Amino acid sequence: MAKQLSDIGLIGLAVMGQNLALNIADHGFQISVYNRTTEKTDKFVADNPSTPGGVVGTKTLQEFVASLAKPRKMIILVQAGKATDAVIDGLVPLLEAGDIVIDGGNALWTDTIRREKALREKNLRFIGSGVSGGEEGARFGPSLMPGGEFAAWKELKPIWEAVAAKVDAKTGKPIPGALPGKPVSGGVPCTTYIGENGAGHYVKMVHNGIEYGDMQMICEAYALMSGLLGLKSAEMGEIFSEWNTGALDSFLIEITADILKQKDPATKKKAFVDVVLDTAGQKGTGKWTSTNALDMGVPAPTIAEAVFARCISAIKEERVAASKILKGPGKKYKGSKKALVAAIHDALYCSKICSYAQGFQLMRQAQKEYNWKLNFGEIAQIWRGGCIIRAAFLQKITEAYARNPNLANLLLDPYFNKTVKKAQENWRKVVSLAAECGVAAPTFSSALSYYDSYRSARLPANLLQAQRDYFGAHTYERVDQPRGKFFHVDWPEASRPQLPA
Repeated sequence: MAKQLSDIGLIGLAVMGQNLALNIADHGFQISVYNRTTEKTDKFVADNPSTPGGVVGTKTLQEFVASLAKPRKMIILVQAGKATDAVIDGLVPLLEAGDIVIDGGNALWTDTIRREKALREKNLRFIGSGVSGGEEGARFGPSLMPGGEFAAWKELKPIWEAVAAKVDAKTGKPIPGALPGKPVSGGVPCTTYIGENGAGHYVKMVHNGIEYGDMQMICEAYALMSGLLGLKSAEMGEIFSEWNTGALDSFLIEITADILKQKDPATKKKAFVDVVLDTAGQKGTGKWTSTNALDMGVPAPTIAEAVFARCISAIKEERVAASKILKGPGKKYKGSKKALVAAIHDALYCSKICSYAQGFQLMRQAQKEYNWKLNFGEIAQIWRGGCIIRAAFLQKITEAYARNPNLANLLLDPYFNKTVKKAQENWRKVVSLAAECGVAAPTFSSALSYYDSYRSARLPANLLQAQRDYFGAHTYERVDQPRGKFFHVDWPEASRPQLPA
C-alpha cells in the first residue's frame, strides 16, 4: 500500500530516469515520477507494480509536487541545458521555502552555479549531482557527485548513499550481485558531498575528461598491438583480459577484452570490432574539460589529445583520401612480441597516471578559482565503483592523498613516482617505436611530453618570452632577480638597453 506522500520524486523517464527511479524504489523509498508524455509515465508504473518502495505516477507538475513529503526532494533527469531550465521554471511557482531540486543531468557546472544562486534567492535549495555509470549504473548503483548547500545534502544523503554503488571497505573493489528488487548490502557507498554550488557537476565533468583519456589510451594500445605486431582481435582480447588481473584492473579494460573477443553478430565470422566504422562520437564533456583547462591555464594535454583524436576520427572520408597521398615510414617492428606487449602495458599505465595527474591538478586549481573545498582522496574513493572509470588504480590515488592531502601532483607521490621511474624505459620505447613505424599514439606521446616537461627545472620558455618581448614588449623576468620584477629590452634602439618595466 502506497504511503500518503513519497520520499522523493523524479522528472524525466528516459532510460536513465527509469533506471534511477527503480534503483531508489528497490531501496525501500517511495518515489513519485513525472514525464511530459503521460503515456510513458503510465507504462512505467504499470510495468513496475511491486517494487519494495513503490512507484507513484503523476500526470501534472502540480500533482507531482503535491505528492512529495516536505521538504520536497525532486530529481530532474532531462536533457542538459534549455530543457533543464524549462523544467525548473515550471517547478519554481509550485514549491515552498526549503524544497530541494536535484539536477542529475550532465550539466555544465557554470549553469549549476547560476541555477543554485537563482533558486537560493527564492529560498529554494538546489543540488547539482553528477551521475556516472550509464544505464546499468543508474539501475544498480552509480557513482554520485553532489554539489550544493551542505544542509540540502544532509536531506538527500540517506537516499543517495543507499542507491550509490558500493565497494569493499578493505580492497576498494566494487561489490557485485545487485538484482532487480535485491540491491547489494554493506560496503562503502560511492557518493560523498563534493562542495558548494557547481562543485559536483564540475567533478563529474573532470571525470568525463579523464574517461576520454582512458578510452583513447586503450585504443592506442590496441592500435600498437595491431599495427606493430599484427595481432588479431581475439588474441588482443586475451591480452586485455590478462591485464585486467593486475595494475590495469578496470571496467574499461574489462569491456575492451569482451569487445575484442566478440564476433560480428551479422556475419558470425569477422571480429565485431573490425566491422565497426572508425569514427567516434562525443557529447561535449571532454571538450568542456579541455576548454576549462585552457581557461585556467592548467596543463591537461593528454585529455585534450583524447578529444582531438575523436575529432580527427570524425573526418573519415578526408582521412581515406589523405591515406592515398601521404606516405609514412616503411619500418616494421621485428623484435620480441612478449617484450613489446609488456612495454605497451607499461606505456598505458604511465600515460594513465599522467592523465589522472592532469585531471586532479585541474580540480586543485578549480577549488581556488571557485572557492570550493574539495577532498581529492574522497573523490577518488567514490570513483572506485559505479562509474565508467572505476578501477583498482583509484585506490592508489586515495592512498596518495591520505599520505599527503596537499599533494601538488600525483606524479610526486612516492608510489606513482616509483612506478613511472621503473616503467619509463618501456614507455619511451613504445612512443619511439610508434613514431618510427608511423602508428599514431597522441595520448601516449603527449603524456610522456607532459612528464618530461613537468620534471624539467628549466624549459625553453625563456626563448619564448624573449620573442614575446621582442615583437610585443610583453616584458620578462630574469633568473638573477626576484620573481615579480619585470624588464623590457628596447629592441629598436641600436644599443638595445634593458629597461625596468
